[in-house]
Amino acid sequence: MSTLWFRRSNKGIQTDTKEKKETPDGLWHKCSECRTTITQQELADNMYICPKCDYHNRINAKEYFEILFDDGAFTELFENIRAIDKLGFVDVKPYKDRLVAAQKSTGLGDAMTVGVGKLDGRDLVIACMNFNFIGGSMGSVVGEKIARGIDYAIQHKLPFMIISKSGGARMMESAFSLMQMAKTSAKLTQLSKAGLPYISFMTDPTTGGVTASFAMLGDINIAEPKALIGFAGPRVIKETLKKDLPPGFQRSEFLLEHGFLDFVVNRKNLKTELSHCLTWFMEGKK
Repeated sequence: MSTLWFRRSNKGIQTDTKEKKETPDGLWHKCSECRTTITQQELADNMYICPKCDYHNRINAKEYFEILFDDGAFTELFENIRAIDKLGFVDVKPYKDRLVAAQKSTGLGDAMTVGVGKLDGRDLVIACMNFNFIGGSMGSVVGEKIARGIDYAIQHKLPFMIISKSGGARMMESAFSLMQMAKTSAKLTQLSKAGLPYISFMTDPTTGGVTASFAMLGDINIAEPKALIGFAGPRVIKETLKKDLPPGFQRSEFLLEHGFLDFVVNRKNLKTELSHCLTWFMEGKK
């Protein structure tokens, strides 16, 4: 049997790779819910909410402060407080190295930012968690900044708000982290005795020791749509109970239906709703 060989006589279509233009990193955003693709600028202009399915993407203190404070103007408090490795903790790598890496990548000192500014002309102290700093984990600095923020609010007779977004207590600080649950709860009692309101705003996710302490202690508890809120995660609970969980379990709407939240608010309406709350609480107070 003879064998036939073929050889291409023409080179066909050629592409000059030197002229290929790469898409800049960070230009596009694909929604994790509906997979719609838009530019990062379009997402930012829509308050980081998907324009198609209304999914609320995670944002941090910088973005929330721009949304809530009038003209985005605020004064940051206690910005020089930094976490330290008290225990010399090492898992995959030393905790000290994790802190340095997180501080370098985020430009933040820790997972909590406290600011004071005006919301529709009313003074307000906001303590906001940053999920991009070690998962928004609660360590000593988070508790200390909340405590000092409450002291500042009491001293200046101002309402206080916490925006929670956390994976829970920071295991690398062990008992020092768990102590913050009692510490923040005690400080909130002082705020209440001073006759000043505390607004707790829970975002996705709010879990672990944060939920078990200050996140659920608000004079008014509110949340963003579809935020995961709970102590243990749904997978752990399902494996423990050996039962299927109800639809929407541990999401904002489920908690609202079962009386754990006062209302769920779209991020676009958040400033207006908070302004109403401050009017209720602070009307007539000097």
